[in-house]
Amino acid sequence: LVTWKRSCRSCCLLSYRGDHNKTSRLNCSERITWKYSPGSDPALRVYPVNLGDEGNYTCEIANSEGSFHFFSSLTVIVPPTVTLTHDKSRVAVCQESAGKPAADIAWIPASNHSSEAEFHHPNGTVTRVSYFGWANSSFLSVTCLVTHAAMNQTLVMDL
Repeated sequence: LVTWKRSCRSCCLLSYRGDHNKTSRLNCSERITWKYSPGSDPALRVYPVNLGDEGNYTCEIANSEGSFHFFSSLTVIVPPTVTLTHDKSRVAVCQESAGKPAADIAWIPASNHSSEAEFHHPNGTVTRVSYFGWANSSFLSVTCLVTHAAMNQTLVMDL
């Protein structure tokens, strides 16, 4: 017997009983299934993954040798959308939108005239905005470096 379940009320329960070669599912979407044949490899497949799938999963295997529990934690990483713009008051605006976790934003050249704001969305993603003022500088261009677990992006803007 192999059972996969998520640690929450009314979450998906996926099971396979080898002696009857029977699979069953309870509260599982079509995105949650066996990666391979559960009789030979009972790996769980969640595809395509979404933010709601994040959480702790337990696999229980019972056979003549005993009962075994395996625990796995799923963390969903969402790459942000990155933009670099400027406003009329000579401020460059680098924005990473809806990333999870929040990305880090850095400027080249480094400046003491930069500031940041951060917005947390209900779905767990974050938007971070960094402002770089160049009103009293002689820079020809500015570079925004966005570093994230899922990607790195460099945007350059002529001033």
